Amino acid sequence: MKEIVDAVLSGEATAADYAALRLPDSYRGVVIRKEDTEMFAGIPSHEKDPRKSLHLDEVPLPELGPGEALVAVMASSVNYNSVWTSIFEPLPTFGFLERYGKLSELTKRHDLPYHIIGSDLAGVVLRTGPGVNAWRPGDEVVAHCLSVELESSDGHNDTMLDPEQRIWGFETNFGGLAELALVKSNQLMPKAQHLSWEEAAAPGLVNSTAYRQLVSRNGAGMKQGDNVLIWGASGGLGSYATQFALAGGANPICVVSSDQKADICRSMGAEAIIDRSAEGYKFWKDEHTQDPKEWKRFGKRIRELTGGEDIDIVFEHPGRETFGASVFVTRKGGTITTCASTSGYMHEYDNRYLWMSLKRIIGSHFANYREAWEANRLVAKGKIHPTLSKVYSLEDTGQAAYDVHRNLHQGKVGVLCLAPEEGMGVRDEGMRAKHLDAVNRFRT
Repeated sequence: MKEIVDAVLSGEATAADYAALRLPDSYRGVVIRKEDTEMFAGIPSHEKDPRKSLHLDEVPLPELGPGEALVAVMASSVNYNSVWTSIFEPLPTFGFLERYGKLSELTKRHDLPYHIIGSDLAGVVLRTGPGVNAWRPGDEVVAHCLSVELESSDGHNDTMLDPEQRIWGFETNFGGLAELALVKSNQLMPKAQHLSWEEAAAPGLVNSTAYRQLVSRNGAGMKQGDNVLIWGASGGLGSYATQFALAGGANPICVVSSDQKADICRSMGAEAIIDRSAEGYKFWKDEHTQDPKEWKRFGKRIRELTGGEDIDIVFEHPGRETFGASVFVTRKGGTITTCASTSGYMHEYDNRYLWMSLKRIIGSHFANYREAWEANRLVAKGKIHPTLSKVYSLEDTGQAAYDVHRNLHQGKVGVLCLAPEEGMGVRDEGMRAKHLDAVNRFRT
């Protein structure tokens, strides 16, 4: 492994040099274990502790198959799907691995009693399998997390509709929170040259998800002048939605839960901000009953910030806690796009406000390769910036996941894998200097 790291850090190794490197028989990866799936039985979700379920284990190097690439992972990051995996919710991911393992002789590799997790990476290609032509050893890359087979016609208009669509590192094995990772070659994208390894690893999943949900025609199709309500606007997803709204000429109405998070939104350029904690919004009277008066108070506050206009697009991801309010405040003919449900999957809303006002609810899940590529291209051009706030060692991934689970973080949290320290991997210092304040916005 030291030879691999030395080659990357030299910045001078050629494709032939990388191809000649000896691969290790094993590597370190962050895993959950099948034997632990009942360890949190009977414990409320918010009390489950990822530090108890995530382990840094030595794991065997998987076989490299056709159309795949083996990547030396310099850095990764923690997403909410890593939290779900670590607390075995909504169900243990070993069921995903078992089903995938039944697909073919090649996919049997994924069905193991341990699951190497992680759906982001920045690193260097070490090997490519048969049939890979676009990438070669030594290429500096990031990976998006869409894994598809594309043997069905259903996926050829939008690969997210492929029947065998999966999220790498969540519904497949050999993920990015490790020293090495196995990906399909059509997951790879060029690393932004002005970013460090940990900065480049941060946008991946959330940046692509926000792009599809908000910008793409498969999502809301945002246009200039749209009023966009963004829940959790300084968080992992919301911070990218806020940037896309601002970059696209829309008007983000940022919902946050503290003065500090409001300041972060202002630093990105947002002006319309609602601190829901300070203003005391309680959309539920009790566990079973929502409060329409609070919807109306929320809608009135939005109009104060927009000059009397209602919301064109709601960027939804909290789910149960906020969904009723989201449907209510959307303008006639407007759109609610939803991905994830961090506060609960069973959404409730008053359908009169949907059908009689011709509103639309659009489900959005990650992004296809083209959408991920476009989102990454904007990062590489310095139009969208990482929202990295803190970086952990691979050994401390459990703590990183704990902090995300407890919402103790801002933006994204990174994890150093093979990179020995922060700040390494920058190839374009001139471009970095132009965007340094924006790159460091969530760090300061």
